[in-house]
Amino acid sequence: MQHETNSWYAVYTRPRWEKKVAANLEKRQIESYCPLNQVARQWSDRRKVVEEPLFSSYVFVRVPESKKSLVRETEGIINFVYWLGKPALIPDHEIELIQRFLRHYKDIALEKFPLRHNALVEVTAGPLMNQRGRIIELGKNRVKAVLSSLGYNMVASIAADEVMMVPAI
Repeated sequence: MQHETNSWYAVYTRPRWEKKVAANLEKRQIESYCPLNQVARQWSDRRKVVEEPLFSSYVFVRVPESKKSLVRETEGIINFVYWLGKPALIPDHEIELIQRFLRHYKDIALEKFPLRHNALVEVTAGPLMNQRGRIIELGKNRVKAVLSSLGYNMVASIAADEVMMVPAI
């Protein structure tokens, strides 16, 4: 019997159903990841830190090809996110980058970006040390990590001297 490999995919959920979809997938014993961002919210009488989905209407699932239909049948899922006519494969290192980013930074912002080729950089210090990525924008104390398979940037404050150019090979 041949062993199928599990791959990460993004699924599109009903609006504001990200946490429910993750729970529904867990009940079906399907590996999923719903990145939650800790955001400070102000009400008239108090301020509170709440967990909100980082990606609006997206949840990540890790399944073999044969279980994609089971994922589609899960309540709250509309469909897989498609890229170039196929369900978008999310590389493991991008899921790990999201997890690492959320462990070390709070109140992360997402920005859509157009796909383009830029210089390769490597982070030289901090929680993202030794991670490589493409330069999207360098500010005085700002870095943007690229999640190219989804077309998003994650933005956090970091000292500009903690990033160095990677020489072209």
